[in-house]
Amino acid sequence: MSIWECVRSCTRLFAVLMLLATAGAAQQRKAGDLILKPYVFENAKHEKTEAEFGVLVVPENRHNPQSNLIELAFVRFKSTEKVSGAPVVYLAGGPGGSGISAARGSRFALFMAMREVGDVIALDQRGTGMSKPNIGCWDELLNIPLDVAPSREVLVQAYREHSRSCADYWRNWQRVDLAAYNTNESADDLEDLRKALGAKQISLWGISYGTHLAMATIRRHPQTIRSAILAGTEGPDHTYKLPGSIQKHLQDLSTVVKADPVIGKEIPDLIDLMKYVFNKLEKDPAIVEITDPITKQSVKVTVNKFVMQRIVANNIGTTVTAAFPELFYRASKGDYENAAYAWLNTSRESIGSAMTFMMDCASGQTATRRERIHREAPATLLGELMNDPFPEVCEEWKAPDLGDEFRSLVKSSVPVLFISGTLDARTPVANAEEYRVGFPNSKHLILEGAVHSDPLFLSSPKIKDVMLEFLKGQPLSTTGITLPRINFTPLVPQAKK
Repeated sequence: MSIWECVRSCTRLFAVLMLLATAGAAQQRKAGDLILKPYVFENAKHEKTEAEFGVLVVPENRHNPQSNLIELAFVRFKSTEKVSGAPVVYLAGGPGGSGISAARGSRFALFMAMREVGDVIALDQRGTGMSKPNIGCWDELLNIPLDVAPSREVLVQAYREHSRSCADYWRNWQRVDLAAYNTNESADDLEDLRKALGAKQISLWGISYGTHLAMATIRRHPQTIRSAILAGTEGPDHTYKLPGSIQKHLQDLSTVVKADPVIGKEIPDLIDLMKYVFNKLEKDPAIVEITDPITKQSVKVTVNKFVMQRIVANNIGTTVTAAFPELFYRASKGDYENAAYAWLNTSRESIGSAMTFMMDCASGQTATRRERIHREAPATLLGELMNDPFPEVCEEWKAPDLGDEFRSLVKSSVPVLFISGTLDARTPVANAEEYRVGFPNSKHLILEGAVHSDPLFLSSPKIKDVMLEFLKGQPLSTTGITLPRINFTPLVPQAKK
């Protein structure tokens, strides 16, 4: 037995003993118990504000009368108004993101601004952040040997092996009912939170996967949702990305690159440049010698077509998009150093959170979407790589599928503000338009030039204004904002020797 295996076994034995030791105390809790206490919230810049820290006890599996009880953690920022409206609950993306961590980061000022409408609640969804249990798999590292040629098969197999180990740990050692970590249970958590807080209604403020959860909540509890802001829409049948949509994004990005007054002269067609690099590496993979930043030793990394595709798939539609032209420009000149470091990092990264896999595998996809993905993939640069390591990894997690009813169109009179970025490949404008037809009382704020994540909220101060107008029930001052052009990474003057 290796040292690492011994440490892991001892850790798991200790966890079981702790579980048994705390069983008696756990029995004293009951579903619906709420604990609130004063809390000094400190953000990443060490700015402090008065808040409340809350813990709500809910059943892990509402379909099991003998279910475990779990804890949902949240921070409540009290409204700045004497007469406030429905509490606004923030739903992080991922799945697996922490709402409390989001409030600590770059969106802190936005959380504070939303208090003009009502209390603002940063929720750590079940299985995440400060909620208990936090079903992370952070010690499950891929550990892909560098002497193995990078490929989709190698990557997916590593994810499967470590997923199997993590699922076994939580299911069999910690007695966590992993089947209960799905979007419907999380939606019911929100209803239980509303009841515990004594609120007649709540408003939902979600991004990416948070919009997926918001739609499920609106479907299941329509009468108790006041309104919703959905930024970067992931509808009920959008868990798996469409290759055709990703290809369209690359074409749109290529147009933006061509129009850039600086790099457009060197890269008149980004698509052609990517094809050239992919074809070159498919025929003749590069062996790149770099210094491992951890061991400080020299290592050799293979950079092939898959590595370059993986870099794009992993970062497409985010702020890293700004580095794509430079990455491929350097590669076309024979400089693959950045790509080598990217694969080195990938080879040893953690698989993440069990919550991510359980939620996405349970949400699944309709047969129609699955057929469309297979049909579109062959004619695109990335194929189905955007969805790796799904769907194969789901076999290891054994998540019960929520079914096509879950993935169907949501129809509701709840007022919704959709926010989309035209350069957001992960949750494109078309996603919001597809599901918006079920929301007759909706508006769609389109951000020209915005990518995924922070830019959907922070790329213009006008976004905050529109969000507040919507939550206050006021007419929107605009439904379209044009952002400054992307500040692309400068191109290196010549190939590195």
